[in-house]
Parts: sequence; structure tokens; C-alpha cells
Amino acid sequence: MEETGSEKKQQQKEYEQYVKQITPTHNLWLQMLKAFITGGVICCIGQFILNYAGSMGLDKQTAASWCSLLLVFLSVVLTGFNLYPKIVKWGGAGALVPITGFANSVAAPAIEYQTEGQVFGIGCKIFTIAGPVILYGIFSSWVLGLIYWIGKLTGFI
Repeated sequence: MEETGSEKKQQQKEYEQYVKQITPTHNLWLQMLKAFITGGVICCIGQFILNYAGSMGLDKQTAASWCSLLLVFLSVVLTGFNLYPKIVKWGGAGALVPITGFANSVAAPAIEYQTEGQVFGIGCKIFTIAGPVILYGIFSSWVLGLIYWIGKLTGFI
């Protein structure tokens, strides 16, 4: 049995109404505020670690290294206890953009696929999310380095 044009239009209209009904609506300004607060809290924690390490007599570079190390450690621990995904759900990009989000993207697949074994679980899946970031980060730094080197050779830089 073949559908007529009016039946197709009615079906299309019903489908569009269904999509509108089930598609969640988001308040952009609220999402941005939550991301700002979440990212700000993470940065404040990082600044506290940086200031505390500096007050203990560490030079800026060593204090910064400790800050990064502790933020990554905290992110992995929170991911292990399934708390960081809840922070990400609430804070969005504010939790994903800092170094803690990168640590979460490495730790989450390792935790999720550990039951499949060391090689085929953790080894194969650990960089599924972070891999493209690492790849394109290294590639773009290589391209920029090449451009800089050529600029130095030609006297532009």
C-alpha cells in the first residue's frame, strides 16, 4: 500500500512534534554560568596549591609542576569514585577544559574497560578520548615549530 502526499506530510509533522517534545531544552546563560563557576573553582584550587607550594619555599616552576600533578591526581581520584562525571554533567566545559578534564578523559576509559584485561581493556582503550587531543596537539606544535624554523632561516623572525 502506497502512502499519499498528505499522509507523508502528516507523518512528517507528527515526527517533528515528537522530536520537539523529547529534545531537551537548555538555557545557554545558565550553562555558561555553571561552566564559569566550575572552571573558576578548579582554577582557585590550582592557585591555592600554587601559592601554598610557593610559601613552602619552592621556586615557581617546581610549584607549578606540583600544582599540575596534584590537580591531575585529584581528577583521577574523583573519576575513580565516579564523582568527576557528576561535576562535568553540572559544570560542562568548565570541568572539561582544564587539565583535570584531560586527566578524566584518560582515567575514565581505563576504569571502564579494566574488566577486559590489561592489554585489550586498559591498553587498547585508555587513549580513546585523549588520543586525538595528543595527536593533533603534537602535530600542530610540529607544524608551528617548522614554520618558526623556516621563519628564522629566511629572516622573517
